[in-house]
Amino acid sequence: MSTHEVAALEAGSQLAGEEIVNDFSMVVATVNGSGSQTSNMAIIRALFRMGLPISGKNLFPSNIQGLPTWFTIRVSADGFVARRDATEILVAMNKATLVEDLQSLVPNGVCFHPDDFEPGLLARPDITYYPMPVQQLVREAAPPKEMRDYIANMVYVGVVANILRIDLGEIRHALETHFQGKAKAVAMNMDVVESAAAWAETNLTKRDPYCVRRDQQTEGLILVDGNTAAALGAVYGGVGFAAWYPITPASSLAEALGDYLPSLRTDPETGKATYSIIQAEDELAAIGMAIGAGWVGARAMTSTSGPGISLMAEFSGLAFFAEVPVVIWDIQRMGPSTGLPTRTSQGDIMFVRFLGHGDTRQVMLLPGSPAECFEFGWRAFDLAERLQTPVFVMSDLDLGMNLWMSEPFVFPDKPMDRGKVLTADDLERLGSFARYRDIDGDGIPYRTLPGNEHPLSPYLARGTGHSEEAVYSERPDDWEANMERLLRKHTNSRTILPRPVIDLSAGAEIGLIGFGTTDPAIMEARQRLLGKGVDTSYLRLRAVPFVEDVGEFIEEHDRVYVIEMNSDGQMRQLLQLEYPELAARVRSLRRNNGLPLTARWITDNLLAAEEI
Repeated sequence: MSTHEVAALEAGSQLAGEEIVNDFSMVVATVNGSGSQTSNMAIIRALFRMGLPISGKNLFPSNIQGLPTWFTIRVSADGFVARRDATEILVAMNKATLVEDLQSLVPNGVCFHPDDFEPGLLARPDITYYPMPVQQLVREAAPPKEMRDYIANMVYVGVVANILRIDLGEIRHALETHFQGKAKAVAMNMDVVESAAAWAETNLTKRDPYCVRRDQQTEGLILVDGNTAAALGAVYGGVGFAAWYPITPASSLAEALGDYLPSLRTDPETGKATYSIIQAEDELAAIGMAIGAGWVGARAMTSTSGPGISLMAEFSGLAFFAEVPVVIWDIQRMGPSTGLPTRTSQGDIMFVRFLGHGDTRQVMLLPGSPAECFEFGWRAFDLAERLQTPVFVMSDLDLGMNLWMSEPFVFPDKPMDRGKVLTADDLERLGSFARYRDIDGDGIPYRTLPGNEHPLSPYLARGTGHSEEAVYSERPDDWEANMERLLRKHTNSRTILPRPVIDLSAGAEIGLIGFGTTDPAIMEARQRLLGKGVDTSYLRLRAVPFVEDVGEFIEEHDRVYVIEMNSDGQMRQLLQLEYPELAARVRSLRRNNGLPLTARWITDNLLAAEEI
C-alpha cells in the first residue's frame, strides 16, 4: 500500500463514525462526447427520486469532442441548489485534468478513479481513493464494440451508487426515463451498473463519511431545464410561428418546441399542424420572419443568445417602431464577441434594454426558475400583443440548459390577451381608424390584422417616420408626437408587467437586489449572513421597466447591493438611471467568470464591502 493510500485510510477512519448524510457536492470529470451525460443523468435523477434536494451544473467545452467536461451534482438536506465552491467527492475519469481536479477537493475528500491511473498522479495523501476496474468490467459486459466507450461510464455509476448508498432501483427508473422505455438500452446499461455495484460491494471498504438516505423533500416536484419549460409555456400560450438559427445555449429551446408541438398542436379533425417552425439561414432571417408572422396575427417568437441579438438589433428596432408584437428569448452566455459559448452570464441587460437605433426601449422579463420560464413562455405573448412591441425574455445558460427542481407548472385561468385588435364589425361601428392614434391615453393604439376586409383596415407598417394614420411623414410635430406616445406606452407598461418578489426584514439597513439565476445563491447567502449577525431584505426583479415597488425598496434601505453576473454592474446602472435621486444608495456586487454565483462569494464580498 502506498504512502498516500495509508494516509487516506487514516484520515477516512477518523471520520468513519461521523456520517455526513445528504450534504455534499460531487464533480464528475470526463471528456466531451464520451457519453457521460447518460451516466450523470442517471445519478441525479436517482437522487431526486429518492426525495433529495439536488441541483446539477454541466461545465462543458464549446466546440471539440474530447475536451474536458465537468458535471457537478449538489445534494443539500437544507434544500439549497446554488453552485458551491467546495467539492467533497470527485469522479475522476479524465487523466488529463486529474491533478487539477484533485486540488479542488476539500481535506478528507473522496476520489473515484479508474484503476489504471498511475499512482504518482494520486498525489494528495489526505484523500480517500476508490479505484475502479473500468476496462475489466466493460470487457465482462461485452457490449457492442461501438458502445464500449459509452458504456464504460456506467461503471462509475454502479461503484458510486454502492459507496454512497444510492438505490439501484432508482438508477433503473432514471435510465428508463432517459431511454424513454427502450428495454434493450436500459438492460445493457443496467447490467454494467449492477456488475460494478456488486464488484464494489465485494472489493471496496467504505472509508469516507458521505452517504445518502431517502427523504421526501422532492415529493410533488419535477426535474426540468429552463429551455424545455420555456418551450412548454410557449406551446400553452398559443405559439403559432417560431423561427430560429442554431446557437448555444438557445438551440434546445427551439428543439423542444419541435418535440412537443407535433403532439400538442395538431388539428384533431384534419391531422394538420396548427403551427410552423422554421430553421432560418441566420438570425436576421429568423427575427424578420417572426416579425412578419406577428404582423399578420400569429403568436410569433425566436430564441437566440448574445451574438444573435447583435444581428437582430435592426429588426427589433423596426418591431419597436412599427409596433409589431414578437417574443425573443435571449439565453445569455459569456461575451463579448463569441466569448465563451458554454459559460453563463447576465451580460446582455444594457444592450437589450436599449436595443435598436435612436430612443428605443425594450421590455424585458427576468425568469428565475423553470416555473417562471413556463409562466413567461405564455405571458410574454400576452404582453407583446397587449403592448404591441417586442418582449425579450432574459434567461441564461445555467437556467436554460441545466436541470432544476421545480414546482409543477401553473396554468392560468384566463384566456389569451390579444390586445387592441379591431374586427370588421368594430371598424364599421367606429367609422374611422388611425393605426397610431392614442385613443385611450395609455399610449397603445388599436391595430387591424390582414384578412380584415373592411376598407378602413389596411395600413402600412413602416420603420420610417409616420403620422397617426401610418402615412409617411417627416413633419417634426408628427415625429415628436409619435415618440412621446411610445414613451408613454412603455412607461405605462410597468403597470401590467410581473411584479418583483420581495422579502422585507424589519429594521434591516441592507437591501439585496437580484434577478434570474443569482436567486439561489442570494437565498443561501442571506442565511449565511444572518448567522454572522447581518440582516438583509431581498427584492428579486422579474421585469424591466421597473414597477414602483423597486424604488420604494431602495428608499427603505440605507444601502442596496445589486448582485449580478456581468463585469459592468449593468442592472445597477439601469436602477441608477431610473432613480437618480437614490443612485448613491445603489451599490454593485458583480462577478463575471462564466460560472454560476455561489453563496460564499456573495457572503464574503458583502462582508468585505461592509468592512465586517
